[in-house]
Amino acid sequence: MRLAHLLAAMALGAATWLAQAETPEPVVSIAFVGDIMLAESVGPRIKRGHDPFAPFAHLLDAADLRVGNLECVVATRGEAVPDKPYTFRAHPRVLTLLKRHFDALSLANNHSGDYGPVAFGEMLDRLERAGMAYFGGGRDLAQAHAPLIVERKGLRIALLGYNEFFPRSFEADVGKPGIAWSEDEQVRLDVANARSRYHADLVIPFMHWGWEHEPRASARQRQLARLMIDAGADAVVGGHPHVVQDYEEYRGKPIIYSLGNFVFDGFNNRDNNTGWLLRMELDRQGVRRWRTAVARIDSHGTPHPATESGPAYLRR
Repeated sequence: MRLAHLLAAMALGAATWLAQAETPEPVVSIAFVGDIMLAESVGPRIKRGHDPFAPFAHLLDAADLRVGNLECVVATRGEAVPDKPYTFRAHPRVLTLLKRHFDALSLANNHSGDYGPVAFGEMLDRLERAGMAYFGGGRDLAQAHAPLIVERKGLRIALLGYNEFFPRSFEADVGKPGIAWSEDEQVRLDVANARSRYHADLVIPFMHWGWEHEPRASARQRQLARLMIDAGADAVVGGHPHVVQDYEEYRGKPIIYSLGNFVFDGFNNRDNNTGWLLRMELDRQGVRRWRTAVARIDSHGTPHPATESGPAYLRR
């Protein structure tokens, strides 16, 4: 009888092992886009019913998770910061479009504080009421540096956002709302905590860094990207220079230094009006593959998939 029980248990164990072996590892796709600026001439067009994301909706909707950098404050209150050459404030009506096309937004950039703490606080309230997830900014230092944990197909993905472009006056602090700044030791700690404290399977920092209009990443960008991967990040994605930049792998993990603009008006140069939609496919081990779709931005700030690139995505 004991032998029969033992054989039955062994058979059950073998069947369970085979079932687990045959179960495919879950794969999650993430779409990242660069700077989304919904003020200036883009805002009035949205008021008239235009959707600047529509040409890319099919690529965004094909991803399990859609992430962008919100390069403006969304509010009705506040005063423009003096002596800042460009200040961007979008009407709250844009939240309907953002909610339709994106799952999470980074606030870690040099325009979130354009209209001061009153406008920034209003934006946080409106994002939360709309059910729009955000990261890289918050009501105090701890919230700004906390990862946004998004679960897809059983995988816990941590998104962290940091700004590295001055002015630094709108950095969050203890008891002070604002954005996350990229101090090396704090970044290292945040990446480690995303795994140990928040139990993330995957960690991806989304950076706002580099010099504007430069097609290659700076030495500082490269140093910080490697620091984050050494700390446990699975990939690093960036923006801010208003052009796409180079990319590389470090320890087998991808670093895409700048996605360029996505929705942005006011530029005449072709490089400034070219951006990437980045699609990453990940499992528990990290990034399995990644590729980009080229966006050509028209004079109204609306991106269109580049027809000259052939297939929707350029494989990397």
